[in-house]
Amino acid sequence: MNKLTVAEARKIDIVDYLSSLGLLGTKIQGEDHWYFSPFRDERTPSFKINRRSNIWYDHSSGDGGNIIDFGILYHRIDVRGFLELLARDYRRNDFSFHPQFKKDGNIGLVAGEKENLADSKIVVTATRQLSDKRLLHYLNARSISPELASQFCQEVDFALYKKQHTAIGFPNGKGGYELRSSYFKGSSSPKTFRFVDNSSQELQVFEGFFDFLSWFSHFKNDQLACNFLVLNSLSFFQKAKQTMEQHSSIGLWLNRGTAGQACTMQALKSNSAYTDKSNLYKDFDDLNEWLVHQNQQKQSKLKTIKPTYYGRH
Repeated sequence: MNKLTVAEARKIDIVDYLSSLGLLGTKIQGEDHWYFSPFRDERTPSFKINRRSNIWYDHSSGDGGNIIDFGILYHRIDVRGFLELLARDYRRNDFSFHPQFKKDGNIGLVAGEKENLADSKIVVTATRQLSDKRLLHYLNARSISPELASQFCQEVDFALYKKQHTAIGFPNGKGGYELRSSYFKGSSSPKTFRFVDNSSQELQVFEGFFDFLSWFSHFKNDQLACNFLVLNSLSFFQKAKQTMEQHSSIGLWLNRGTAGQACTMQALKSNSAYTDKSNLYKDFDDLNEWLVHQNQQKQSKLKTIKPTYYGRH
């Protein structure tokens, strides 16, 4: 094959193409194939390919699209350059082609992107106070108390791929939710950051809401002394800068991966109001991972302490 058209390239199976690059998935959940992101170092897989729609989505950055969108970002070349590279790779690897699922002429995209098939778009159907035992167990596994989570989150029912799901929902103030459970990570539209205004000049900034809840869990005595901003994705950092820089003190609690640290370093150089707070969890990917480890250590120490008996023997 000497040349590939855009239409032909988009039919190439993305899972098959990533395999040719030596990128292998960590788990499969239904139609979703999960990977460690090809764009950064991370300890928790955040890069997903939906094999039904042949579309990828990076939950950490908010980027996504078809194989061409991936190739442009991964190889840092333009469309023409990637098509030429893909044609050369095709001769060596014999990629499989993937049938596209269409509706009204549009290629379906996965949850969290701007354009979606009706079935692949998250539709929130109900919200209520957190009570589902499986979600409460998941919170406990993340070292977050249900009482704390209930101050900021709701239990959310939503439909996706014609199936009903229930997850912990963190509202962003514009009608969208960040949705998490032991088996699901996604967001409903519109996706944006969340600002909690407590009329303070001190701001704490977090990449995700579990880190935000972890801060509250760890710093119990100063819960309402600051303002808070939860980005919900690093892709909103620049958009949120105007809100952040209205404060005289800005603490950054971003992930310790490549993308989070690069964002932190850029902010520190741009404005003296920023402070890197991530040294607290320097040996971990994020604040919540550190908190879970701390609690596990406490539990382990309690188990090793032998009881003391008093009285006659």
